[in-house]
Amino acid sequence: MPKHFLSLLDYTPDDLARTLALAAELKTARRARTATPHATALAGRHVGLLFEKPSLRTRVTFTIGVGELGGSVVDIPSDVMHADREPLHDVARNLERWVDAVVIRTFAQARLTIFTESAPGLRIVNALSDEEHPCQALADMQTLQEHWGSVEGRTIAFVGDGNNVATSLVHAGLMLGAHMRIATPKGYGLPPDVAEVAGRIAMKGAELKQYVDPKEAVKGADAIYTDVWTSMGQEVEYAERSKTFSRYQVNDAMMARAKADALFMHCLPAHRGQEVSDDVMESSASVAFDQAENRLHAQKAMLVALFADKG
Repeated sequence: MPKHFLSLLDYTPDDLARTLALAAELKTARRARTATPHATALAGRHVGLLFEKPSLRTRVTFTIGVGELGGSVVDIPSDVMHADREPLHDVARNLERWVDAVVIRTFAQARLTIFTESAPGLRIVNALSDEEHPCQALADMQTLQEHWGSVEGRTIAFVGDGNNVATSLVHAGLMLGAHMRIATPKGYGLPPDVAEVAGRIAMKGAELKQYVDPKEAVKGADAIYTDVWTSMGQEVEYAERSKTFSRYQVNDAMMARAKADALFMHCLPAHRGQEVSDDVMESSASVAFDQAENRLHAQKAMLVALFADKG
């Protein structure tokens, strides 16, 4: 298993499958309140949380998860990432002397790379960057496996902005054999490198297809996924994006084009009345809060793997 978790591309399909199997095991044990051999996986370890972006699910689940694995959390002030205060490589080299891992929620993915290159003794976790959100994708796949048993051969349609969530969802889905459809307005599609890598990582005949028309993308899909139209750092684009994405709202009419038992997915927070209607969020099809719960279990499994046999 890799030393860092910056991207789903750090994993092989087998790595991903093993992590999800462990996540399911940890969830079952937690609900039954039974001990597992992993309760001390992080014993004596210190994990720093360094968040430049606001967080509810990520902060709470990592704090609880590290504690349940026997480790301790250190909250690191976000202002240490300001370039006019101290170079990032110096921040990383300092932290390397005190903590074992740093969970980082930041802007450019390159900031994570600076940490891995400057402090080889640290384990670095991408808790969200502008380019990728691999922790969310782990929880997404765990949720789908709970409902379907396997995602192989299923069709997952993502409707909205081709953002970090969409990128990591595509990575994970293709690696597990799911067909991925991405519907975005022109100019808001997936980064070119996502399509370029799709053929290399796709397993069991899985395919990536990109659309402009959301109605075509969701037709016959097993799940419809959406995210906010305006991500953190894009607030100045809010008015323009609200207009551009208006026909991409997931509502009852959109869900009706998918399979009758299709699931609705959202990484949260949701802007009800924008990318998703309140009726869909509150429907029996919605698994958004299952996804949120599974952030805890999937991240615990990832941390166990991150520290396994690495001294």
